[in-house]
Amino acid sequence: MEGLMPVLEVRNLKTSFFTRAGVIPAVNNVSFSIKKEESLALVGESGCGKSVTALSILGLIPSPPGRVVGGEILLSGRDLLKMSYKELRAIRGKDISMIFQEPMTSLNPVLRVGYQITEVILAHENVAWQNAYNRSLDLLKLVGIPDAGRCMREYPHRLSGGMRQRVMTAMAAACNPVVLIADEPTTALDVTIQAQVLRLLRRLKNELGMALLLITHDMGVVAETADKVIVMYAGNKVEQGSTAQIFERPLHPYTTGLLEAIPRINQKQNYRNYSLREIKGGLPSLLHMPRGCSFAPRCPRAIEKCQIEIPTLISANTEQEVACFNINGS
Repeated sequence: MEGLMPVLEVRNLKTSFFTRAGVIPAVNNVSFSIKKEESLALVGESGCGKSVTALSILGLIPSPPGRVVGGEILLSGRDLLKMSYKELRAIRGKDISMIFQEPMTSLNPVLRVGYQITEVILAHENVAWQNAYNRSLDLLKLVGIPDAGRCMREYPHRLSGGMRQRVMTAMAAACNPVVLIADEPTTALDVTIQAQVLRLLRRLKNELGMALLLITHDMGVVAETADKVIVMYAGNKVEQGSTAQIFERPLHPYTTGLLEAIPRINQKQNYRNYSLREIKGGLPSLLHMPRGCSFAPRCPRAIEKCQIEIPTLISANTEQEVACFNINGS
C-alpha cells in the first residue's frame, strides 16, 4: 500500500454543537488519511468524538445545533465541505458509504430487504429495476447470507441481528464505494457473529478495493481488523500509529489504559483472582474542559505541566504520534 495516494484525507477537522448552555467542541483539529485497501480505526470511549467525525465526513451532522466549523475533508481530492447538498447526496452511498451502529433503526421496518438494497442501486446508477434487483441478490450472497432469495423477501424484524448487519453491509457495498465507514459494526452481537462480521469486512475491503474507516471502542476489534489506529479522547486525537506499534508500545497513558482493560488469558494466573484494570473517572464535560491536558484528572502519569498546558501531537517514531508531556512516565 506504500506509494498510493490517500483516497480520504481529513485535515484539521473541527465540529461543534451550539447549545443554550454553550458551544460544545465535539471534534477538535482531527487529521488523518486512508489509502485504498487500507483500514483505519478510530478508538475511544463513548463521547470521545468518533461517530461525530464519521458523520462530519458524510455531511450528516444535525444542523442546528451542530456544524463543521473548520478543516477540509478530501475524497479523492475533492473537498466535501465545499459541495452543495445535491452534490453530497450523489456521493453518499456511491463513493462513500456507512454501516450505521444499529441496523434495526437504520433499515426501514415496512419495506422488504430486497427493495431497500435495490433502491440504493437505482438511486445512484442508471440501470433497469430487474438488473438492480438481481445485483441486490448477488450482494446478499457476497456477504454470506445462505438463503439470499428468501432474505430478499423478508422484513428487517424477521432477521437476526447478525443477518441485519450483513444486509446493512450489502447496502453499503452496493455501489462499490471508495470508502466504507463502519460505526461499531459488532455492537450487540455475540462473539461468534462478531468474528464473522469482521471477517466479512476484511474480505470486502480486499475484494472490492475499498478503504475502511472503523469506529469502535473495542481494542479486540482493532487488533482483528485495522492497519492503523487513531486514539481519540474528548474530541482530540491523542495518539496515532500502526496497529502493531499501538499494541506493542502504546505511548499515551489513555491508550495504555484501553489496552489494559482487555481481558487476557494468563496460564500462570488463576482466573478467579483476575481483575481488569480500569481507567478511573470519566470523560470531562466538553462544556467545561479542565485546564491543561484533558486527560490529566484521570492520568496516573500526570505531572505539574499537564495541569497547565495542552500537549500537542509530536512524532515519537516512524508513523507514531502522541500528545503527551510524560511519555516515559518519569
